[in-house]
Amino acid sequence: MSADDLPEAAAPGDPAPPPGLVVVGHFDQSPGYAVDRPRGADSWLFTWTTGGQGRLRQGGTETRAGAGDLVVLAPGVPHGYGVAPGARRWRFWWAHCRARPSWRPWLRPYDAGDGVHVVAPVPAVLHGRVESAFRRMLADARWTGVEAPPATTPADDRIAVAHGMAAHELALGALEEVVLLTAAATRTPVPPPGVDARVRRAQALIAADPGAPHTVRSLAEAVALSPSRFAHLFAQQVGESPMRALREARLRHAARLLEATDLSVERVAAASGFASPFHFNRVFHERFGSPPGAYRARACRVGQVG
Repeated sequence: MSADDLPEAAAPGDPAPPPGLVVVGHFDQSPGYAVDRPRGADSWLFTWTTGGQGRLRQGGTETRAGAGDLVVLAPGVPHGYGVAPGARRWRFWWAHCRARPSWRPWLRPYDAGDGVHVVAPVPAVLHGRVESAFRRMLADARWTGVEAPPATTPADDRIAVAHGMAAHELALGALEEVVLLTAAATRTPVPPPGVDARVRRAQALIAADPGAPHTVRSLAEAVALSPSRFAHLFAQQVGESPMRALREARLRHAARLLEATDLSVERVAAASGFASPFHFNRVFHERFGSPPGAYRARACRVGQVG
């Protein structure tokens, strides 16, 4: 399907697609390409750059997007985008849709102002996975619900509109993978240069599963060090003990669960590695300034406003 085959409301220019539609596409644009929406859009716009450079502005906020950058524009604010000045082209995936409520807490740390969310830099090891999710989104948007969903799309297939409910939900699922992958990976602390590879490995184990029953001994065994040597090396290079780093990772994990799920506080505590809900409530309050229930209520209110 070409851009000319689309209904006017689904084209990537102005006007924007209606909020209920899911529209996905892939463009390779030359200098001079630009879209201007003085009234903004009723739907969210997601862009993932694969080459060249784009410039996006919304309200009074402007950002440039290079390869591996996810830029998301919230609805309701005047915006525009196009090939960045001086760039030879802009290759990018884009999607218009109504964002799922669970995505907003994931994007909130990247709010650059005026509803612009810049998720960058996304680690290079994830770029292929993200592009694959967009390609799957393009294929799934065409599913009729009768035959098997298409595994791939034609090379010249640039735009798709998800009309049926199944295609709509499958396309959103692929986009949710993009948001989760990029937001989670970009928030993962990057160790400073010169950190011992064994310490980095222990940090990766903690970050991958904070709720696991990690101990100094289990982490030391995983990196082939004695517990005493591991604890000393970790504290020397990271600036805190392994157990203090583990507690911080567990608290951040718990905060994300409170923001994005409706699990009970007790379930959140257990899933984050805290054996005692009472202890969890106390340390969470100390870390975030409010107990878990109040933290969740505040996060939900912010999400509804956003």
